[in-house]
Amino acid sequence: MKGKFDIPQLFLRLSLGLGFLLPVMDRFGWLGAAGINGNAWGNWGNFVSYTHSLMPYLSELPAKIMAIFATFGEIIFGIALLIGFKVRIAAFGSFLLTLTFALSMFIFSGPRIPFNYSVFVVSAASLLLAYIPDYKWGISNK
Repeated sequence: MKGKFDIPQLFLRLSLGLGFLLPVMDRFGWLGAAGINGNAWGNWGNFVSYTHSLMPYLSELPAKIMAIFATFGEIIFGIALLIGFKVRIAAFGSFLLTLTFALSMFIFSGPRIPFNYSVFVVSAASLLLAYIPDYKWGISNK
């Protein structure tokens, strides 16, 4: 049964990795303005405002700091998943980050929103990836 998860784990890794990096590119404005070609934010300010809407209990400065932490995490997890470096750690970090995001969306945007954007699915997929025994086609096998 060895090798049974090789192709699915690679597909999952690449999908999750790109799923983190493309929104980061959107919030930096590298993909164009908000509303163009599916871009949600189009610039950093719009992303910080959105982050604050998911954390209304925070003042503006802590919301900006959380936006920075989320972006940093998405960059690190996205790259690690794409190149296959420390996949288990990246996948578990991805799970925690997306679960936090999904729960914030559920509470502050309404229960349907995280399901409309499949955030719980991404979180569950990240957790599943963390439990796959080996990772092929990457820098490290763990």
